[in-house]
Amino acid sequence: MKRRDFINWVGLGTLASSLPVAIAACTSEQASGDWQTVGTVTQLDQDGQLLVQKWPTVNVLVVSTSVSENLIAVDPTCTHSGCTVTWEGEDNKFYCRCHGAEYDIDGQVLQGPATEPLKTYLTKIENNSVLVKQNS
Repeated sequence: MKRRDFINWVGLGTLASSLPVAIAACTSEQASGDWQTVGTVTQLDQDGQLLVQKWPTVNVLVVSTSVSENLIAVDPTCTHSGCTVTWEGEDNKFYCRCHGAEYDIDGQVLQGPATEPLKTYLTKIENNSVLVKQNS
């Protein structure tokens, strides 16, 4: 093997082995384990909620009932009609504007026409990041 060929193979091997590290460093949505970053505490505190479309394959609405302390995360897709529910902080409930369905803070149906609860997610805060994990 010629010296030039050997150097090319070594260079290619080094580049190929560092590529996964570079990709992981550039991926901002990843967190430890199955937890995914959906925003920052600063973003959450501004509006009291974070709506993330298609995280990683579904929608997630994270709400805070007091500044960054008690977090709740649900799939905001109404189980009746598929509309996006909104968080009504004064009443501590999720509300569907399409047909009037209401859900409590845990995603359980308070008022129909919906009959199924909203899907919920686990939440936590780490290093100013709001993390969400799908329940098993």
